[in-house]
Amino acid sequence: MSRLLRYADLKSKGFPWSRMHIDRLEKAGKFPKRLHLGPSTVAWVEEEIDAYLATKMAEREAA
Repeated sequence: MSRLLRYADLKSKGFPWSRMHIDRLEKAGKFPKRLHLGPSTVAWVEEEIDAYLATKMAEREAA
């Protein structure tokens, strides 16, 4: 089973962005989409976040 990350977990992984900025990136298709777990509870799939980070690191190396 995949681990789910809450907003605080994203911050601990080094994401400096606000909730609003992450929301804008998601809507633009530039960040993994969140899962809605309840009326005010969201989380992200850790594997998708890790893949996003790996892609960003690969882009940095290619530049």
